[in-house]
Amino acid sequence: MAVDISAAVRGQIVTCPAALKLSPSAVCLYVKSGAASLRPLIKGRLTTRAVGDWKTAGKASTLLVSAKAGDPVGAFVLLSTLADQESLVVVDAVQARAAAAGTPKAPAGITRGQPYVLGSDLAGVVKVTSLGAGKFRLSVPDQSTLTVTVGQRKAQTDGGSVELPLAPATDGKNLIFPVSGLRALGCTVTPAGKDMTVACGADSIGLKPIVF
Repeated sequence: MAVDISAAVRGQIVTCPAALKLSPSAVCLYVKSGAASLRPLIKGRLTTRAVGDWKTAGKASTLLVSAKAGDPVGAFVLLSTLADQESLVVVDAVQARAAAAGTPKAPAGITRGQPYVLGSDLAGVVKVTSLGAGKFRLSVPDQSTLTVTVGQRKAQTDGGSVELPLAPATDGKNLIFPVSGLRALGCTVTPAGKDMTVACGADSIGLKPIVF
């Protein structure tokens, strides 16, 4: 797939940024074109292998890909804007972080049947800092900051207060954050079977949500 995309966008293979925390098989391409022109080129090249449409957050766009039409999602293309006419195109397999070993028992305040993530599983896209007294600060580099309180839907952003769809929780150590609340940080969440891809700014990770 990376060969097909490289041929379509005429990209130059470069070393993938360590901050993206990609798999060893990831391929990164430097392209002297803007994201707006690259999105239709890449999707057109993938044809029926593209699953859905581009999901955009900030300067990054993500497109899920299957091996062939109708197959489960197996990879994604991340398109990140570097400058007006410069982009980084990343092709990688969808990665799922095993959450079973560290899954806590359902704590108070959890809405059963809804997906949550541990704060530690967001490393690479969101920095989570414990402020004590049940408060946590979630921040996306060069973007937004969200301060939440366990058991409360009301949260604070740089621009004022917001109400989360569900209240965050904790097992006494880990922040357990509702996946739906990530949109308050400007992140996009794309389902991929039982897993999901979370993109915040130029960074993207694959993870397995916790459903109590």
